[in-house]
Amino acid sequence: MESGVAPTPLFSWKGKTMSVLEIVVLALAGFGAGVVNTIAGGGTFLTFPALVWAGVPPVAANATSAVSVFPGYLGGAIGFLSELKTLSRAQMIRLTAITLAGGLTGSLLLLVSSNEAFSLIVPFLLFFATTAFLLGGKLRAWAERRSRALKPEGALGLFLVSVYGGYFNGGLGIVLLALFAMWGWRDIHLMNGVKNGLSFALSAISVATFAVAGLVVWPMAVLMMVFAVLGGYGGAWIAKAVPASVVRIIVILIGYGMSAIFLGRLFVG
Repeated sequence: MESGVAPTPLFSWKGKTMSVLEIVVLALAGFGAGVVNTIAGGGTFLTFPALVWAGVPPVAANATSAVSVFPGYLGGAIGFLSELKTLSRAQMIRLTAITLAGGLTGSLLLLVSSNEAFSLIVPFLLFFATTAFLLGGKLRAWAERRSRALKPEGALGLFLVSVYGGYFNGGLGIVLLALFAMWGWRDIHLMNGVKNGLSFALSAISVATFAVAGLVVWPMAVLMMVFAVLGGYGGAWIAKAVPASVVRIIVILIGYGMSAIFLGRLFVG
């Protein structure tokens, strides 16, 4: 005869429950993502693996991770509002429209990806995103040496980058900055402002698509979102105590470590 009663789950979503340990891990991942996004970027390297560890299928984990870091982009865009105003309204509308089209395309591609197919490509996406993060400065310098004015082919580049962002999002900011450098842009504050503004637009269409499709694990997303906001606020204080180079090293180690772990999962089943 069995004794004791199974503990009542704290949260439940489509049969998925969260234990106290999972709540703590997801909260820490959200907080850490907020911190590193404020200081150096790369919060996805914390939120996505934490969700997969908590038992969320890879496709839903990617969608939920996108939702959890979504609010931070708006704050970043507002911070560069004066720089954004230097672009014409027509230019911003054009760039936003291209980004929305690419983001929607990438999000729809994720919807038709099976967990098995997505699991197969995740290690390589993480590796690419981490490498882009590692070589961010060199990537922008390389792009600047090949800079050109904003032309129709620039629109194609933005569309393709946005497709990637809608599908996975990791390392999106670094790739966008390199793309702007190829267009001949030099004002880093303007580039960061447009990067955050377009990332917010892309995330908005992705979040809407994932929400309609029912892919988002909302209790986990909201939990991580709250702590990501707290982490973003605390990141400014932490930035004064911890060198950005140290944070970058930690993010890179996590990124490559997660790439190896997810690659290993393909072979061990």
